[in-house]
Amino acid sequence: MKPIKEVMDKLRHYTNQKPHIGLILGSGLGDLAEEIADADRIPYHSLPHFPESTVKGHKGQFVIGELEGKTVVAMQGRYHHYEGYSLAQVAFPVYVMKAMGIEKLIVTNACGGINTSFQPGDLMLINDHINMLGGSPLIGPNEDELGPRFPDMSHAYSPALIHTAKQAASTLNIHVQEGVYLATHGPQYETPAEIRMMRVMGADAVGMSTVPEVTAASHLGLDVLGISCITNMACGILDQPLSHKEVIETADRVKADFTSLIKSIIRSI
Repeated sequence: MKPIKEVMDKLRHYTNQKPHIGLILGSGLGDLAEEIADADRIPYHSLPHFPESTVKGHKGQFVIGELEGKTVVAMQGRYHHYEGYSLAQVAFPVYVMKAMGIEKLIVTNACGGINTSFQPGDLMLINDHINMLGGSPLIGPNEDELGPRFPDMSHAYSPALIHTAKQAASTLNIHVQEGVYLATHGPQYETPAEIRMMRVMGADAVGMSTVPEVTAASHLGLDVLGISCITNMACGILDQPLSHKEVIETADRVKADFTSLIKSIIRSI
C-alpha cells in the first residue's frame, strides 16, 4: 500500500526502533507516553498522509521507546470522525504501526457510562463493540496483502489479553468493569432517548472513537485489548449536563490507576 510505504520511508529519518506493542491513548490519558524511556517523538504533521489532531487533551504525536522492558509505540492522541476525517483516515495509523512491527494493540478511550452499575472513574475492559458510526474504515478496494476482504470480528478484543488485564488489575487491587462499547460519530453528546435505546441494544458505555482502529486491527490480525475510562455517566442517567471538561478532569483523577494497570499488562505480554 503506497501511503504506508511513504510514511515508513519518512519514519526511518526519525527512528530506528522497532516496536512490538502499540498504544492508542485517548482523551486525558496521554500522560502515559511521558513514561516511555529513550523515546523518539514524531509529530503526526511531520508525516505524509497524517492530518493534525485538533481535540484538547490530544498532543498528536507518535512516541516510540521502552516501557516496562518492551519496545512500544504510543499514539499520544488520536483522530476522530467528528473532526471531519474519514473512517479510513482515523484507522490509518494502525496500519502504520503494524508496518512498524507491532503484534499487539492496546486501545484506550474516555467514554460515558450507560450501565447504571458503573461510576465515573471506573475502568472498563471492552469485550465487544457496537458500531453506530454509519460506516467502516474498510469500505473500498481491499489490499489483500494487508488482510482479508471480510475480516472476522468474533474476537476483535482478545480473550487472552482480557484475562491478562484482569489478573493485572487483581494484583494491583484495581477494580475493573467489563462490557460492550458503542461508538457514535458525535461530536454532540447523546440524548436521553438515544441512551435508553443503546442500553436496550446491550451497550455498557458510549464514546466517539476506538471502533475504527479496532476494525483495522482485526483486518490486520492484531491482538487487541480495549480499556475505557468511564469519565461521566451518559445523558439522562444523572440530572446534570455533560461537558468535555468533566471528561478530562475524571481521566486525570484516575490516571495513576490507569498508568499502573497498563504498565503491568505490558510487563505480562
